[in-house]
Amino acid sequence: MTTQTAFQTRRHLIRAAVASLCTLGALGGVQAQQAWPAAKPIRIVVGFAPGGTTDVMARAMGASLSEALGQTVLIDNKPGASGNVAASEVIRAQPDGYTFLVAPTSFETANPFLFKQTISPAKDLTPVAGVGKSQMYVVVNQQSPFKDARELVAFGQKNPGKLSYTSAGAGTPPHLAGELFKQSAKFFAVHIPYRGAAPALQDVLAGQADFVMDPGISFPHVRAGKARMLAVAGAKRSSFFPEVPTLSELGMKGAELDIWFGMWAPNGTPPEVTARLASEIGKALALPGIKTRYEALGAEPVGLNNADFKKLLAAETKQLSTVIRDSKISVD
Repeated sequence: MTTQTAFQTRRHLIRAAVASLCTLGALGGVQAQQAWPAAKPIRIVVGFAPGGTTDVMARAMGASLSEALGQTVLIDNKPGASGNVAASEVIRAQPDGYTFLVAPTSFETANPFLFKQTISPAKDLTPVAGVGKSQMYVVVNQQSPFKDARELVAFGQKNPGKLSYTSAGAGTPPHLAGELFKQSAKFFAVHIPYRGAAPALQDVLAGQADFVMDPGISFPHVRAGKARMLAVAGAKRSSFFPEVPTLSELGMKGAELDIWFGMWAPNGTPPEVTARLASEIGKALALPGIKTRYEALGAEPVGLNNADFKKLLAAETKQLSTVIRDSKISVD
């Protein structure tokens, strides 16, 4: 064998070896991808403290997903800035299919118009699926002179500034629902923000304010006769109180706002992973155990696939950015 021939043979062997290594590496990547989620536990980041609606929803789904996927699902609470702290955590996470965010949609559809923030959820995160919703209700105490929402509105129209309403806090969905109610019915009421839905309801029950935009925690008080539900601030009647009309039925169009919850992933997460998760979430929401957990919160296990979830986010962003601008709402 000549020197030239030997050199060519060695070069051919080296090329073949490199090609084999590349093939093995590609196969290894495919196998690792197919093995998801075998590598490690899945982490769901929640932007609110344990025990709240978002947290309970995430834990109920997490248990079901763990069983379906054969992998541990951990809930990691990162409260702060109306969900922005948790969102930032997920934005920075590796897009490997092991970190996700569960949050109310308002962190994407309202927060960017309320806070001075460095993140843009609509650009920095990938929506996976809708995971449920709760409705909001116009509630007064049992001694209130208002027997229905029309009476309340008529009083507010004739007596500007004499009505007041409470909410879970400035910029929260109940606050925004209250402003939509005022706009659609063309009356004025002073907004009194609280640090949470519970104290907002308690002061209405105590007669310190006229009505509350309630996200569902008033149910025991309504059933016990201590509070009166005047209307549902949603597109349809509540399955919990089907006898209560919606504001739209009462002629107040444009006041419809539900509190939706969803799951997001870091940008770059493999689409087959998010598709599998969306599919499993849909199955989980049909389970009787999940329905029971949700109903205890006054919520409904209504899911949205990826396409419908994106449509909801776009429509809600348009609606809430408009009411925030028109009502001049800001949060320090």
